[in-house]
Amino acid sequence: MLPEALPIASGQDYPVAMIQLPDSYQEYLAGKSESFINTVRPGLMQSAAEKSHGVRVLVLLHGNQAHLDETIPFGTVVEDID
Repeated sequence: MLPEALPIASGQDYPVAMIQLPDSYQEYLAGKSESFINTVRPGLMQSAAEKSHGVRVLVLLHGNQAHLDETIPFGTVVEDID
């Protein structure tokens, strides 16, 4: 019998269980609400998987967005107001 496959992150090509967020990302998430964490986690996970760029978190009027930003070094999170 084959072992069960690890879940794949939505829209990504890497198993969720294999991604270790850098300490700086974990510290950034500390104390944040569950809904905020669920919103920005995919961007942090993508950054941790690729290890090439940091993450820009946009603070919007009706929510937040997180995306990789090639101008930010890996392991760094920058909040920005849109």
